[in-house]
Amino acid sequence: MTFLRAACWSKLGRWAKAVEDCSEALRVQPNYTKALLRRAASYAKLERWADCVRDYEVLRKDLPGDTEVAESLFHAQVALKTARGEVVSNMKFGGVVEEIISLEQLQDVIRSPGVSVLYFMATMNKQCAQITPSVDSLCSECPALNFLKVNVDERPLVASAENVRVVPSFKIYKDGTRVKEMVCPSLQVLRYSVRHYAVSSS
Repeated sequence: MTFLRAACWSKLGRWAKAVEDCSEALRVQPNYTKALLRRAASYAKLERWADCVRDYEVLRKDLPGDTEVAESLFHAQVALKTARGEVVSNMKFGGVVEEIISLEQLQDVIRSPGVSVLYFMATMNKQCAQITPSVDSLCSECPALNFLKVNVDERPLVASAENVRVVPSFKIYKDGTRVKEMVCPSLQVLRYSVRHYAVSSS
């Protein structure tokens, strides 16, 4: 009943009332996904970004394949950073691993605000072939991060500039500073590290 009333409040633009009714519905039924979705959207309309991010993070865990939730979470995270006075000019919703084709492009990415995950790989390397699908998956799971790959066979100057001699190698940059480097990490270590910086970027 309270959720239906919350839907009516939303249609009328009464976001605070919608939040109240969604919160009541969630108190009675904590796993009510529709109520959580509506409350998160209402928080966004009220520009209560921390609450909005919190709800979308719960939804992201419950609905890992939902790109609409992932994108809403990303936009709420950007709005929260903006409200805190952080620079967010180059942040974009991800989902695709971007290929680095020049040293200049790499330097621009490294200097940009936010978190960037650089994946150094070689086409014919067996370990790279095994871990690449997981990198693609992490990119979809963590759309607020920039995922980039460098094929060391095709871009030896870029690999050399980053002192990469072994693949697969990963470097994580946050706001222009390298914060983590991994050479031939296990999938578990890679996932943990990426998720750690995904959380710290929100």
